[in-house]
Amino acid sequence: MEALLIPLAVDGAIVVASMSILLSSRYGSRGGALAWIMLVAGSLASLGANIAVAEPTVIGKIIAAWPSAALIGSYELLMSQIRRIATNDEPVAISSEDCDSGPAELTHQAENAGAPSVVAVRVRLRNQQIASLHRAAWRWAQANRTPDGALPSGTVIAHQFARSARWGRWIKRSGVAGDLG
Repeated sequence: MEALLIPLAVDGAIVVASMSILLSSRYGSRGGALAWIMLVAGSLASLGANIAVAEPTVIGKIIAAWPSAALIGSYELLMSQIRRIATNDEPVAISSEDCDSGPAELTHQAENAGAPSVVAVRVRLRNQQIASLHRAAWRWAQANRTPDGALPSGTVIAHQFARSARWGRWIKRSGVAGDLG
């Protein structure tokens, strides 16, 4: 039974390390040393294990190494595509008057507060943009009541902001509860 878990542990380390590096890249970092060490060690262990049990010929070893090499290469290609898409994400379109703090104010705050990392400033700005979008959606819902005075449905709110119906329902519930100002 334990022998069945070894491939999962080795290939699982590759998957988890790659996902950790992906998450770090979404926040502007290159990933931690541990994630890279686990990725390299898992890759070498996977290749080494397959080669160790192969037929003693060169062709046999190449054929045995191929599944691990294909998994590692394919998974990393997938992660690089996701990283590329993540770095090309367009910021949420918000007017400067909707934001409590603009990029210049955040940069000034960063310089005066012991200079947090660029990543921290970007995350904080993104969170403010998201909060501003929520408030803008709630203001839109209040301004576009139906003729009988009812708020638009969550689906209508979501459609206006190109979001899911679930998001629109959340905006409506949060706004009615007073969480969106």
